[in-house]
Amino acid sequence: MLLKNTFVHHVHLWLHDKADTSKLIEGLYSLTPITHIRDIHIGVAAETFRDVVERSYDVSLLILFDTPEAQEAYQDDPIHLLFVENYAKPLCSKVVVYDNVNI
Repeated sequence: MLLKNTFVHHVHLWLHDKADTSKLIEGLYSLTPITHIRDIHIGVAAETFRDVVERSYDVSLLILFDTPEAQEAYQDDPIHLLFVENYAKPLCSKVVVYDNVNI
């Protein structure tokens, strides 16, 4: 199915300590009540080993929004702000975000 009217927010997170993987995933699940989110996927690198597959990250977050405005509202949501302060900042050594919209 071709997705239309979708803002994609894809976040890749690298941990200081891989032992914190379950704690970070717990934090990511805390985002699920945010009403601006249409769909959410939380995962880790798949066991695929082709040259083009990036597997160095520890955890991935993929969120679909209906509009860019919904994504902006998500950024300011208190639940998201708590996640950033309590999980992302203390646990992650690197965070890379890929935002994209339909053409």
